Amino acid sequence: MKTRLILIGKTTDKHLLAGIDDYHRRITHYMPFDITVVPELKNTKSLSEEQQKVSEGHLVLRLLHPTDTLVLLDEHGPQHTSTAFARWLQQKQQTARRLVFLIGGPYGFSPDIYARANERLSLSPMTFSHQMVRLIFTEQLYRACTIIKGEPYHHE
Repeated sequence: MKTRLILIGKTTDKHLLAGIDDYHRRITHYMPFDITVVPELKNTKSLSEEQQKVSEGHLVLRLLHPTDTLVLLDEHGPQHTSTAFARWLQQKQQTARRLVFLIGGPYGFSPDIYARANERLSLSPMTFSHQMVRLIFTEQLYRACTIIKGEPYHHE
């Protein structure tokens, strides 16, 4: 199963970027994994938050295949422990052709993206910046890979 992480806009903090790049390299030892960055919109001062979400949504939808399983990283989705997330991922590896995770921009997702999504996941009841979520999620994806393989990275 191929796995993709789609991000809205570049990661601007060099420390976060270094961590994301490190986990990205680690994950590719376990599964085909790529990160796709949708460029930030230009001239957004004249656009409402809703208009920005809709425009970002159109850009994301163009990247998806009809058979993709789209999972939104969304505060309203169910939460999992790391081991439960690993079990969830393992099950998806058996059923999904390509698993696509989406981390939205600062205003979230458009109605079109919510309608296209197959599932939602929440990392925490707390709110994190969309930039920071990228590092937290890639670490959790790596952790899930090590749990599936029975490697000693995760401790209960």
